[in-house]
Amino acid sequence: MPHPLSGADLGTLAAAVARAGVPGKPLALAAIFGSVVGRLPFSVAERLLIEKSLPREEDLEPPVFILGHWRSGTTHLYNAMCKSGAWSYVPPLATGLPWDMFGIGRAFRPMLERALPEHRYIDNIPVTPESPQEDEIALANMTPLSFYHGIYFPAKFDEFLNRGVFFDGCTSAEIAGWRSRFIYLLRKLSKLQDGRRLLIKNPVYTARLSMLREIFPRAKFVHIARNPYDVFQSMRNFYRKLFAEFALQSYDHIDIDETVFSVYERMMTALAADSRGLATPDFVELRYEELDRDGLSALEKIYRSLDLAGFDAARGVFERYLASVKQFEKNRFDYSAEDAKKVEARLGRFIEQGRYRRPGAAA
Repeated sequence: MPHPLSGADLGTLAAAVARAGVPGKPLALAAIFGSVVGRLPFSVAERLLIEKSLPREEDLEPPVFILGHWRSGTTHLYNAMCKSGAWSYVPPLATGLPWDMFGIGRAFRPMLERALPEHRYIDNIPVTPESPQEDEIALANMTPLSFYHGIYFPAKFDEFLNRGVFFDGCTSAEIAGWRSRFIYLLRKLSKLQDGRRLLIKNPVYTARLSMLREIFPRAKFVHIARNPYDVFQSMRNFYRKLFAEFALQSYDHIDIDETVFSVYERMMTALAADSRGLATPDFVELRYEELDRDGLSALEKIYRSLDLAGFDAARGVFERYLASVKQFEKNRFDYSAEDAKKVEARLGRFIEQGRYRRPGAAA
């Protein structure tokens, strides 16, 4: 697995490369194509053999979705909720090999698990064979519509980003294709984990609440929000780390600050419009500070607000997990007055709405 795209199907990879142009790392791309072509007969066989045993879309229990802009605490919340053992989620194996999770993925699982990084590329959160993952990397291996293709092929970064997050310029057929692959992935995840209710975390879905409600009218949603000042600084690190690790083309031309601002504005505006009128037991909002300060109370708030069963039974598991990460070393970033002014100029209305303060400002 020389690159995350090594788990793609041939059509998805070919479409991404056709849109991206010539990569700056042809040997890496050749290795990716080699992996994709080598897996092809196994991937096709798995799809043919597994289809009849998968649950139908209408038989899936309505999922619970964790929403929130990247770097807002979605991963911490996802990790904590999954500790109950009551959910189907996205494990690393399904992230890297969504087409092969029942076949060669299982056969090579020990080797793949040994190859997992010790922690995530963007922060110090540990990665284990059971670590819950967002489904976006899996979908980047299943459909041309993923913002991760912009990370992999930065020459067309803006185009991949806007198509993959907001469906800008996409045809109805392209969107229907994404939807079909998304549901197929959820059906496989449900079977992989014995039909338990799906808990899905993906920051991209913060801009797609309306679409998710069309697909799953009885789905429930948690939105976690964080101080925009902190999100901005952390997103700079997010992009720099991911480009350095996964880009197959030069990314020097990308204005990371502008990307963070423009996506944040569009995403949070879309969420506000799509969630208007939504309330418990279908939708609950949480601040990152609540989760950071008293994680158990935050989890109880989510379970009670959404009428989710199992909090009392899992209380002890939650307490032990939260205690184990209490001393987790968060990324720390210097914050200049210049950066603060940039954030205020672009995201001032969100700062005002959330009554957030500059880092270091007096209470």
